[in-house]
Amino acid sequence: MKYLITVAYDGSKFFGFQRLNNEISVQGELERVLTTINKSEVLVKGAGRTDRGVHAFGQRAHFELDIEIPCDRLQRVINSSLNDYVRVNECIEVEDDFHARFEVLKKKYVYKINLGEHSPFLQDYMLQNVGNLDIELMKNAAKNFLGVHNFELFTAGFRDDYTAIIYEINFQQDGEILIIEFSGKSFYRYMVRNLVGTLLEVGKGKVDADLIKSMLENPKNHKELPTAIANGLYLVEIVY
Repeated sequence: MKYLITVAYDGSKFFGFQRLNNEISVQGELERVLTTINKSEVLVKGAGRTDRGVHAFGQRAHFELDIEIPCDRLQRVINSSLNDYVRVNECIEVEDDFHARFEVLKKKYVYKINLGEHSPFLQDYMLQNVGNLDIELMKNAAKNFLGVHNFELFTAGFRDDYTAIIYEINFQQDGEILIIEFSGKSFYRYMVRNLVGTLLEVGKGKVDADLIKSMLENPKNHKELPTAIANGLYLVEIVY
């Protein structure tokens, strides 16, 4: 029987989503619990990997069990044995040919920035100490990322194809907390964090928005721009 789960976790307590031999990971923790339930090895396939420090409200993953368990009961049993910093929020049955990664239509991430005074209680959950930002400049610059582009200069690691689609980038402010929301088809390694780092440089007046357009159009027009820290990034939703 194949199941799809929605998972929330505090990324500051894990060394990322992907299974590791000697460090605690979200995938490893899920597989530990599910293997015990199944009484034989269970492999979990996530919709995507999140790096160390990145959080999730809506990560998705599938797995197969040799036994059939009603979804509500399975969810309860999994959560009763999981690490306190990860929870399964939904569990449904899916068809045998379903794949959590390959069938994704849209992903949504948010990045949180504390514009106020530094708080030790927010350190693992938001970017802090950013100084003064011109948020209107950042909003206008973000429009350059919308649509289909080659994001090679905003992605870490080698890929055969760096093309990605970003549908929306929205800015919200709740008191002193700035939230930047990204919705798109694909996000590659460090991509959202690199986009945020670039927008912060625009907001600080260190980068002109025209540079973004140039870097998207010509990957040889290389400029080193900062990568925002992982702590402020949250995987919010995955749509199939």
